[in-house]
Amino acid sequence: MKDSSVLNGHSSPLYQSVEVLKGVGKETASALNGLGIETIADLIDYFPYRYEDYRLRDLAEVEHDERVTVEGKVQSQPSIMFYSKKKSRLTFKLLVGRYLVNVVFFNQPYLKSKISLNETVTVTGKWDKHRQNITAQQFTQGPHKQQGDFEAVYSLKGAVSQRLFRKYIGLALSEYSDCLEETLPNHFLSQYKLLNRREAIRALHFPVSPEELKQARRRFVYEEFLAFQLKMQALRKYEREHSAGIAQKYDLQKLKQFIDSLPFTMTNAQKRVVNEICADLKSPYRMNRLLQGDVGSGKTAVAAVCLYASVTAGYQGALMVPTEILAEQHAESLFQLFKETDIKVALLTSSVKGKRRRELLALLESGAIDILIGTHALIQDDVNFSRLGLVITDEQHRFGVEQRRVLREKGESPDVLFMTATPIPRTLAITVFGEMDVSIIDEMPAGRKAIETYWAREEMLDRVLTFMEKELAKGRQAYVICPLIEESEKLDLQNALDVHNQLVQYFHERCKVGLMHGRLSADEKEEVMKAFTDGEVDVLVSTTVVEVGVNVPNATLMVVYDAERFGLSQLHQLRGRVGRGSEQSYCILLANPKTEVGQERMKIMTETNDGFVLSEKDLELRGPGDFFGKKQSGLPEFKVADMVHDYRVLEVAREDAKSLIESEVFWQSKEYKNLRGYLEKSGALSGEKLD
Repeated sequence: MKDSSVLNGHSSPLYQSVEVLKGVGKETASALNGLGIETIADLIDYFPYRYEDYRLRDLAEVEHDERVTVEGKVQSQPSIMFYSKKKSRLTFKLLVGRYLVNVVFFNQPYLKSKISLNETVTVTGKWDKHRQNITAQQFTQGPHKQQGDFEAVYSLKGAVSQRLFRKYIGLALSEYSDCLEETLPNHFLSQYKLLNRREAIRALHFPVSPEELKQARRRFVYEEFLAFQLKMQALRKYEREHSAGIAQKYDLQKLKQFIDSLPFTMTNAQKRVVNEICADLKSPYRMNRLLQGDVGSGKTAVAAVCLYASVTAGYQGALMVPTEILAEQHAESLFQLFKETDIKVALLTSSVKGKRRRELLALLESGAIDILIGTHALIQDDVNFSRLGLVITDEQHRFGVEQRRVLREKGESPDVLFMTATPIPRTLAITVFGEMDVSIIDEMPAGRKAIETYWAREEMLDRVLTFMEKELAKGRQAYVICPLIEESEKLDLQNALDVHNQLVQYFHERCKVGLMHGRLSADEKEEVMKAFTDGEVDVLVSTTVVEVGVNVPNATLMVVYDAERFGLSQLHQLRGRVGRGSEQSYCILLANPKTEVGQERMKIMTETNDGFVLSEKDLELRGPGDFFGKKQSGLPEFKVADMVHDYRVLEVAREDAKSLIESEVFWQSKEYKNLRGYLEKSGALSGEKLD
């Protein structure tokens, strides 16, 4: 691991330049430097990204197009066909067990002299199951050698070949492996039956069996996760201890009365989450909590209860949301929930101007306004609170770190709650948000009708439009989502402009079709969305800009064109725009997926409405880097560990890290010196945010 520099002390021979190795001159050293390898330690810690498997296998078990190594007897004289001076094709027949296979070598005519009838040879190449062909890449005279069944493959560029690189690794290990110090305490090694560091490093570079490779990988998966979680837990501890919060002594009696007065019964999940947040409000540490809740799970009600608690403690609350429409919807919800109380709620957006704005800001500064709801208008310089105690950011990933920080600094260490309706898999939540507490509303309110989801092939569009017309005839509204704004030569996808034109023609004047996409200005988007919200538009054709936070209870149908182009979590967010009223709602996915993954995605969408189940499946299908729709900078890069497939180890490492950070022994005992080195190197002990 890159942090070896912390683990061994710089006087170690491991910190000599790679040029001390035999055969590594200035030119080779420069090529290695280009890979980030400057010292012996860097070289030893440069792990392979895959392995070539040279074990002999029964061809009956080998999949089509899979790479395989076979041993057999030559059954025909090799023949060569030349296509040009440099291009040729050499073929011969090989008896491999009960299979007579055709072996093909391209552009290696010199092999002809090495292949003799009835001789045993070993060949490695790609197996064509249908033609009984092996397109060979490697050839060895004689039977298969038992040693070296696995060969490491490294991510290299420039002048250094795989063969040379393996040679340098071998030299480094033979000369310097005695200098490798153990990083994990003995009790972890015995508790989890892990290889020691020296054995594990040798086995990662030069494994002698699949089992040894598996054990080496196990050890480093745990070490990487433990090192990362130690940093996260140390950062969390630092933030708690260095951010004196407000111990908010809220009125429990009043809070219970308010909860009893709500026009609905809170679910057990909502009650649990409210208790977690209220415990944070009471504590002297500043709350730093993420609240996850699926679409329609009741996050707004939880926010209202917590804001009410903060106001009874003598503080003000702020709720920041990404769009004006969402701000207005939240404000309307809170006005209704607080109408029987003496709580003063106000709405601040860029539409509030002039005298009205000045009056509102004066009331806020004097403390006459208890709860302020708004967009990024909340973080402007002239917005001053009297006594800000609780800051809630909805759809927190839509705001930058800087915007969230500015709002937080409007008060003196207010408690902070981030809310999101994007279900983040537990694996990602404990990795990306490891320094935060995470609360999850994993239960839907009683009586809520599940959205019926159907997958339709694109040739069924007429039937889909007929169904849409029936819904519109009942006075309902519909969304139609497209992946692109306008036609692209590269991607043959339905685009919003074309679909809008088609639907305008199809419905003629029977209903109003609106259009919204990312190229419209903020004001234009607000205008279109308001027309849809007010029922002036029946069908809204849009790109994914409606994915989050739009609440139109009268919309009962969501149609998604080219649905296979979207991730499961994104499709689920889109589906969540309907089903917000009392009527049965529907989501129709128009898709002709060409891959098995695409087909699987469509099937999963029709089988479950649970956002957390979908998010885990999405993570498995797409991988962590693309989960958020783009490369997420908050995701750590691990050399060996894979947080999707190794999630159980991640959870174990997190619990171990929490226990270590909270124990005095960890900070004092020599046994943990090398683990503490990870923290000193990372900056976690000084509260620096980690990459």
